[in-house]
Amino acid sequence: MEPDRERTPRPPTALTVTPLASIGLLVDGRPRTLLLKLEAQGAHGSVKGRTAQALWADVADRVTPEVGLIESTSGNLGVALAAVAASHHVPFTAVMDVRSSAVLVDAVRAHGADVVMIDEPDGAGGYLLSQLSYVERRLLAEPRLVWPDQYRNPASPRVHRETTAPELWRQTSRRAMSVVVAVSTGGTLAGFRDFVRSVRPDWELAAVDVVGSAALGGAGSERILPGIGAGRPSRFLPHGHRPALRVSASDAVHACLWLREATGLGVGASSGAAIAAAMRLFRAVPARETVACLCPDGANRYQGTVYDPRWRGQQGLTGPGPCEGAEVLEVSCPPAGVEVRNR
Repeated sequence: MEPDRERTPRPPTALTVTPLASIGLLVDGRPRTLLLKLEAQGAHGSVKGRTAQALWADVADRVTPEVGLIESTSGNLGVALAAVAASHHVPFTAVMDVRSSAVLVDAVRAHGADVVMIDEPDGAGGYLLSQLSYVERRLLAEPRLVWPDQYRNPASPRVHRETTAPELWRQTSRRAMSVVVAVSTGGTLAGFRDFVRSVRPDWELAAVDVVGSAALGGAGSERILPGIGAGRPSRFLPHGHRPALRVSASDAVHACLWLREATGLGVGASSGAAIAAAMRLFRAVPARETVACLCPDGANRYQGTVYDPRWRGQQGLTGPGPCEGAEVLEVSCPPAGVEVRNR
C-alpha cells in the first residue's frame, strides 16, 4: 500500500458528522480562533454515541436477549447504550451514581433500561470504584451478563481514531492548530493520540482534566463535575499524556456560562474545561492562533448543575472565569452532517 494512502484515514460512513463552530476572538487584544466540535448534535446527543455503537459492535455476538448488558456510566454512555440496546431489543442495566444528572437518569430509563444508583463513595473522590465493584458482583452472579467495559475495551479509542479525529482534520482543512480533549475514561483522548501517531497532522494534542482527578495519574480527591476526571488512572493512558492541563471546576463552569452569554452556544462541563484550557493556551503562547476543543455534550444535560445558579452557589463557584476579557468578534456554526472547510 502506498504510504500516503496509509496515512489518510477513511471517512466515517455510519455516523453523523458533527458540526464545527468557529468563534473569532480577541484575547488580550490578539486575534484568535476557537473551534468547537459539537458532539451534542451527533448520535444520542453526545460523543458517547460513537463509543456506544463501537462497544455494541464489539460485544453483540455475545449478548443474549434474555440477559443483556451492564455498564458503569456517569450518564452520557448510559443514555447512548440504553438507546442502542433498546433498538436491538435486549435489556440494559446502567450503573450510575448519586451525582448523575436527573436528566440523564430519566433519559436512560426512558429507553427502558434499568438504573442502579450507587451511593457509596469509593475513597478516591467519587463513586467509580464502587460502581465497578457492583458490576463485578453482578457478573459473578450472572455469568451470561455482558459488560462492554468502556474503561478497557479497545473499541472505544478505535472509533475516535477512525471517525472523530479525522472528521476534525478534514473540517479544518488539515490546518496547524492545538487540539484540546477532556479525559474521563481516556478512550476519546487515546483515539486522538493514536490518530496523531499514525497520520501525523500538524497538531499539538493537549489533554485537559479537572483538579482532583487521577485519570492522568496521581491520587484522586473529591470532585463535583460529572463527565470529566476519574478516581483512578485511565487504562488507555497508563503513562498519562503530555501536554496536560488541569482546570478547576469553577473555571470549567464559568467557561460554559461565558460561552452561552457571548455566543448563544450551550455546552457541558467537560467542554467548559476544554474551553478554559484553550484560553490558557492562547495566553501562554502569542503565536498560537487556533485552538480546537472537542465538546462532548450540550447544555441540556446540565440544567440542574452548571446552569443552575442555586447549585453554583451551593458549590461556592464564584469569581471571575478564565474567559474574562476575551471579546467575541464573530460566530459561525454550520448544521450537523455538513462538512465546511474553514478559510
